[in-house]
Amino acid sequence: MDFDLPNEVKIVKRSTREFAEQVIAPLIDDMEQTGDFPAHVIKEMGDIGLLGLITPQEYGGSDLGFLARTVAIQEISRICAAIGCGLQVHHMEIAGILDWGTKEHKEKYLPLLTQGDYLGVVAVTEPTGGSDLMGMTSTAIAEGNEYVLNGRKCFITNSHYCGAPLLIIKTGDGPRGLSAFIVEKGTPGFSPGRHEHKVGLRGANTGELFLQNCHVPKSNLIGDEGQGMKIALKTISEVGRPGMAAVALGILEACLEEAVKFARERVLYGKPIANLQAIQWNIADIMGDLEACKLLCYRASWLKDNERECAVEMTLAKTYSTEAAVRASKKALEIHGGCGTMMEYTVQRLFRDAMVCISAGGTTEIGKIVLSRAAIG
Repeated sequence: MDFDLPNEVKIVKRSTREFAEQVIAPLIDDMEQTGDFPAHVIKEMGDIGLLGLITPQEYGGSDLGFLARTVAIQEISRICAAIGCGLQVHHMEIAGILDWGTKEHKEKYLPLLTQGDYLGVVAVTEPTGGSDLMGMTSTAIAEGNEYVLNGRKCFITNSHYCGAPLLIIKTGDGPRGLSAFIVEKGTPGFSPGRHEHKVGLRGANTGELFLQNCHVPKSNLIGDEGQGMKIALKTISEVGRPGMAAVALGILEACLEEAVKFARERVLYGKPIANLQAIQWNIADIMGDLEACKLLCYRASWLKDNERECAVEMTLAKTYSTEAAVRASKKALEIHGGCGTMMEYTVQRLFRDAMVCISAGGTTEIGKIVLSRAAIG
């Protein structure tokens, strides 16, 4: 059993860390103030290969796989979880097209997604909720060689920077009543709505997508009609959840770094607070969660790369890591004392970002349902 990262993944880790520290870190203050995603970063991430980590080489990617993806998202999220979230959602559409798209879909969209012409997204959530797929109200009605789409998607990451999002829409009733479509930006009747202003992950663009008598050709159907449920569940469970687990992993690493740094520098009663046992115990808890989550996330990604069953392991990694990130960020904030509540300290952002990660990619409660069903059999 080898716990060392492959050399190519180590290279991704090192280059991504340099990119995050040199390019993304200076953008964080503006992102926090405005909530806007820095659009120029899309092309820059494409240039260094981050957008195409799971894309085959024939479509412009590196095909390094899901372990490399996890490590890259972790390194981005260590500096800025908002960018990490946008990146992982981008990979979801790539995976959806790879798994379910035709050769024509792959040749048309994958190079554009990989080189950074725009970001990708799989849009599922509606005002009726994200977990309740059967409660979806957006509709696609076949008319000749087209489908006519009507409805509204909300809380969609990358909503205003996606060029051809993959949408899950209702085409019938029951479990086979959902289908998946690619809708290109500029299609009449398709438009973004408002920008959402979140408490955390401020720079991760989140907003609405509107469909009003939007006509798309039947060739834009991904998979067969009625496969939307399968496409949504597989993409969320095997790509979205491990992606959010990797975001949480980056937050955990940042929490440990910030907690240790402050504990060493903060002097009370004539000595650093790092000498206090209560502080040491909190740091030990953060370190323990970080190392446990690394094992969960890396193992789940390894299973995916080796084409093994991994949906349960992905859910476990996501559920445990996002909850651990909240615990760790709260402990790190408490170590900072009053300083932890000041906006100029990184730790308050880590806490806010961790809280938003809980619901993304499936809530903790949904995760526990999946895990308990797997355990009970």
